[in-house]
Amino acid sequence: MEELSGLDASFLYLETPKVPMHIGGVAIIEGSLKFDDFRQFIQERLHTVDKLTQKLVTVPMSLDRPYWVDDPDFDLNQHLHRTSLPRPGGWKELRYLASRLFSQQLDRDRPLWEFIFVEGLDSIPQVPKGSVALISKVHHAGFDGKSGADLMTMLYDVSPTPRKVPPPPDKVVEEIPGAVGLMAKSAYNFITRPTKLPGLLWDTGKSTLKAGYLTRSPGVTLPTLPFRAPKTRFNDTVEAARVWNSAILDIGRVKALRQVVKGATLNDVILAICAGALRRYLLEKDELPDKPLVAMVPVSTRTDEEKNAMGNQVSAMYVQLATDLEDPIKRLEKIHQNTVIGKLYQDAIDAKSLMGYAELIPFGLAGVAARFYSRAAVAKRHNPFFNVVITNVPGPQIPLHMAGHKLIVNMGTAPIFDGMGLIMPICSYNGTISISPTSAVNLMPDLDSFTRYIRESANELEQAAQKKFNETDVLKKFLEQD
Repeated sequence: MEELSGLDASFLYLETPKVPMHIGGVAIIEGSLKFDDFRQFIQERLHTVDKLTQKLVTVPMSLDRPYWVDDPDFDLNQHLHRTSLPRPGGWKELRYLASRLFSQQLDRDRPLWEFIFVEGLDSIPQVPKGSVALISKVHHAGFDGKSGADLMTMLYDVSPTPRKVPPPPDKVVEEIPGAVGLMAKSAYNFITRPTKLPGLLWDTGKSTLKAGYLTRSPGVTLPTLPFRAPKTRFNDTVEAARVWNSAILDIGRVKALRQVVKGATLNDVILAICAGALRRYLLEKDELPDKPLVAMVPVSTRTDEEKNAMGNQVSAMYVQLATDLEDPIKRLEKIHQNTVIGKLYQDAIDAKSLMGYAELIPFGLAGVAARFYSRAAVAKRHNPFFNVVITNVPGPQIPLHMAGHKLIVNMGTAPIFDGMGLIMPICSYNGTISISPTSAVNLMPDLDSFTRYIRESANELEQAAQKKFNETDVLKKFLEQD
């Protein structure tokens, strides 16, 4: 038995039928991979990721956080599904299917994941006819972006020839504990958790002193605090129907844009591209706030020893996106300054210690509070914590293969909830970067237009860079260097 951490549990009590809390994505696999071969491939590797065969058991009356236990009735057929796109089998049909599937909750009575094997991809440019898509959904209570990326190790090989995976060791599935046993463990937790509070308070005090020293440093200002972001259409209550799309960019061209601003990182450029799309989208609706929008950027707190661990180990960095600036290069410059300041504070504050406060929150009380927040539409009554989540999950820059078939592109999705109705996962892989906005139909029915603006924002920044250097082949030279 493994108890959920406080952060993992938060993704359970935030979940409602209209707010499914899974992460996942859409991968396109080259060639005519057969479903039976795919099923056999998964069957042989399933045991390498424990969470795929574990389910949650709930403490009576939700007095404490649930536990992961081995599912004695695990059935792979309940987690692998097969479907085909309607004709003509193009990108439009694929994104509609993904949007519908991402709108649906996972069944909590069994392990919290499913893969949908999609055939009929016959009319997508640059995708060979007969290719398949894999739509994945894994619950955020068991995986974050980083551990989700580690899940790719189970699914993919660096060689077209699949590596040999040792068979699962003999394992005795423990009996799921009854109500009395769960209550006893909860009683122990109630006794021991308060003893952690003095250490957390001490670590918080040290972090506050470090942050205070930074504030007194010349030219260093506080990052945007929660509840200080401007109100936008993204920060309202969400309905159940999701909408999903993805913009695919060339990673070499995006990397070249770092040269425009000294010290800028790839992440800075991606934030600037997203900021340009957000600015244009809201301008066209006459809804652009005077204050810059604020992005929450998840930051992994995993150590090297924890890199293969499942669950969530993240903190948050808040970055102003300079959406009040029209010039794309000035916008990138400002975003770079803001991320530098954000990282200084991130380093000063012991994020792992601060996340420890989540361990002290009573699970049942947190669930009641989350449901009240949703039913009472409290999100309409306050300024948002932040406007949008932009999360970057770096991937390998070499081709990967599933059962001997090449992965063409990998695109992500992640949950939205009341008050935070737009998230943009970024996945890099083998020369591409996918930026995949997910929202609710009631907030962004025209998400396809917004996705086009992401591509056009990248082009706008590139054109501004060329103009700045007054030499059309400058970026080409940078590309050759990269």
